[in-house]
Amino acid sequence: MLVIKDLEVSYGAIKAVHGISLHVDQGEMVALIGNNGAGKTSTLKAITGINTSVKGSIEFDGENITGKPSDKIAARKVAMVPEGRRIFSGMSVQENLDMGAFLRRDANGVKQDLEMVFNLFPVLRERSKQQGGTLSGGEQQMLAIGRAIMARPKILLLDEPSLGLAPIVVEAIFESIMGINRQGIPILIVEQNVYLALSVATRGYVMESGQIALHGTSQKLLANEMVQRVYLGMEED
Repeated sequence: MLVIKDLEVSYGAIKAVHGISLHVDQGEMVALIGNNGAGKTSTLKAITGINTSVKGSIEFDGENITGKPSDKIAARKVAMVPEGRRIFSGMSVQENLDMGAFLRRDANGVKQDLEMVFNLFPVLRERSKQQGGTLSGGEQQMLAIGRAIMARPKILLLDEPSLGLAPIVVEAIFESIMGINRQGIPILIVEQNVYLALSVATRGYVMESGQIALHGTSQKLLANEMVQRVYLGMEED
């Protein structure tokens, strides 16, 4: 579904991503992990067209979308849940979800997907008339994911979904993410909690200083000595 080749991402004279290549297959969940400043979010912004200062190629569902504006990419059903959630705090939960379906014209499909979101996150049904800004952090993350699902995406990009949330809330969020993936939606997840990300993903890529340092199955990455030492805090024997 998604094939990135030799991607470079710049902010003016500063290069944040240095020629990376990765792919996400249909139905897969792939983790992109690494420390702050590694280039993970910059990669997502390039895919979604938020940053168009890119070189290399980004192919989605057989089409080259490199450097296209974000509205054109969103129309191709690439949905992103940004770091910090970025919900419409002054709108109700229902209005936020309606905004996710803004480009759609299939009323019956929208109704079905709304029911799916409410089944995934029952608290959103209970708080459908409540302003988004009054929700807890975990509930806002659920709303942000629900809003993305309402676009009926062909791929879902998640940027730090566990950030700032209590462990019990993170567990519930990731259970829902796995449920979304089981419905066949491919997911590219950026996450600093390396163990958590690799526990739910099929494969992973480790980014360091704008480059891919390692890649492989999640099982192999979790067993890798460098990953264990640098990202999981395990000491060498």
